[in-house]
Amino acid sequence: MTHARIEPGPGQESVWDYPRPPRVEPTADRVVVRLGGETIADTSAALRVLETSHPPVYYLPVSSFAAGVLHPAPGASLCEFKGAANYYDVTGGGVTAPKAAWGYRAPWSGFEALAGYVALYPGAMDACEVAGENVSAQEGDFYGGWITSRVVGPFKGAPGTLGW
Repeated sequence: MTHARIEPGPGQESVWDYPRPPRVEPTADRVVVRLGGETIADTSAALRVLETSHPPVYYLPVSSFAAGVLHPAPGASLCEFKGAANYYDVTGGGVTAPKAAWGYRAPWSGFEALAGYVALYPGAMDACEVAGENVSAQEGDFYGGWITSRVVGPFKGAPGTLGW
């Protein structure tokens, strides 16, 4: 599989222009998440984490989630940049998506802005929207990137891309 940078068109970004280590930036785009036929989160105060070869990962303030939606789940992982991640089961409309969200209670230096925010695997939700556009999930089950028409790849995550 090739990983030659796709040239972005007007209004687009190439994930190959994103930095490593990643950058955290605020976005005023409205982000809406649905599960079980219900809106479980809605915010215009999300953060994007941008990392070379990855679609943006959107982190939503915990306060943007409906009450009772996030449930601590067992397990943890370690990001070489952000620190120790904790996981959540996500429930909406009688549907539960196990370990479908994660956050950093005590993010490492440079990523402190992520404290109090949670990211979701968009493929585990009914729908995720950014600025009214339905998101596609990044391939694979490790990364949680959100693909919109505003980003071009190719994207890491599919089989054969882990070594990029």
